[in-house]
Amino acid sequence: MKLGIVSDLHCNIDGLDRALETMGPIDALLCLGDSINEYGFSNAVIGRLRERGALTILGNHEEVFLGAAGVRARSRADIDRPLLGWLAEQPHRRALRIGGKRILMVHSTPWEPRGSYVMPTSSELDRFGEADADIVLYGHTHRQVVRRIGRVLVVNPGSAGDGRDPRNGRQLSCAVLDTVTEEVVVQDFPARPLQ
Repeated sequence: MKLGIVSDLHCNIDGLDRALETMGPIDALLCLGDSINEYGFSNAVIGRLRERGALTILGNHEEVFLGAAGVRARSRADIDRPLLGWLAEQPHRRALRIGGKRILMVHSTPWEPRGSYVMPTSSELDRFGEADADIVLYGHTHRQVVRRIGRVLVVNPGSAGDGRDPRNGRQLSCAVLDTVTEEVVVQDFPARPLQ
């Protein structure tokens, strides 16, 4: 199976749509959290994820928005209530079995407390190898990672909404994972300037 992976959309529907176009035909879409932007909600982004049947998890921005601090933000009249309900039903992590592979989706880390920014050069990245999974997918840092740590393949697709990775010129990015071969193709694409 070919899995399309996006993360850290931060309300950027253009970035999500361009990622979908860039990835080409995929069997499933996975979103690793931060589909919204703290106190901002995007009917377009959440609607597209739901419409595509995306396996989605919550990130730190959803935690703020859906928590006590986001009460006022959630009360805005322009927010589509069924989409808000769909997002609120998503878990913080998913353990999947796809194509015979155990895949763990997390936003930041497989361990608690979650929330650390594990950068590509961080020694903490080695802890991902302790996960009870064949493949760990994570986001949060907006930095791309494709690395095998012991028996665990670790993938961070970067961000399809807010490019911050200096190694790819701060372009947006997404990834496609072949669950049979475990080949990962990370694809960069430029962010369009805001009109």
